[in-house]
Amino acid sequence: MAPRTRSRRNHTRNPRALVVVARFNEGVTRKLLDGAVAELATAGYPADRVDVVWVPGAFELPLAVQAGLEAGSYSVAVALGAVIRGETPHFEYLCAEATRGLGEAALRFATPVGFGVLTCDTLEQALARAGGDAGNKGAEAAAAAVETARMLASLAAGRGRGRKRAAPG
Repeated sequence: MAPRTRSRRNHTRNPRALVVVARFNEGVTRKLLDGAVAELATAGYPADRVDVVWVPGAFELPLAVQAGLEAGSYSVAVALGAVIRGETPHFEYLCAEATRGLGEAALRFATPVGFGVLTCDTLEQALARAGGDAGNKGAEAAAAAVETARMLASLAAGRGRGRKRAAPG
């Protein structure tokens, strides 16, 4: 793993969000994007403070997230993709590397990265998780990134020291 880079998260009153979206399986990822952008708006990131970057596929997500975080203007990032199992082991390699790379980017830059990469057996499963019966995992990834950013800000401000709180319901 690369050495830890000092966090340059945007701590202003006007935080920015980065959303990186894989173009592969675009019919699914556009729906994930819609959910993520709507959730970010609800959480205080209006459209003019959300930068959306498209990459060819899920394998390219970590590099784009890392490059965006390196720029230092984002308080959260969200990675969105849809990998659907095929007949070869490619699925496992791709999913593992995307997961590893996104985790490394979050740790390297001490910035939350919402993981909205679907790993499904069928297109139907992916669509169900992109605004269908199983909800919208893009919205859930954005919500997780925002919640984590707020927790980190609270810890940085010294709130949370010595206090025990019950986990939310």
